[in-house]
Amino acid sequence: MRPIYLLLGLATTGLGIVGAFLPLLPTTPLLILATWFFARSSPRLQRWLLDHPRFGALLRAWRDQGAIPRRAKILACCGIAVGVVFFWIGARPGYWLWLTGAAILGGSAGFILSRPNGSDTPRAE
Repeated sequence: MRPIYLLLGLATTGLGIVGAFLPLLPTTPLLILATWFFARSSPRLQRWLLDHPRFGALLRAWRDQGAIPRRAKILACCGIAVGVVFFWIGARPGYWLWLTGAAILGGSAGFILSRPNGSDTPRAE
């Protein structure tokens, strides 16, 4: 299983990097998943992600406490709200389709808000 976990870790890391430049591809969840895969296949690559200057503190906060910093929660919930509005305006879905999508995204926002804040200004260890 180790080679499979390594390939999945590399794939999710690659997608996470692409997601840093594309607004609809979520970077942090993909890097959290990559960290999980690397924990089972490559401690060196896991350490590289956890020590990354940009994402390392967020990944460690999630791994250690299941925490999402307040600023990240605000940005995520604002992004969700904007996405729901753009879906309504751009796709012109039927009422039930829009309501279903809004409920799913609202549930996602609820999960994000339910997580502990952790450190709002993460420091390198």
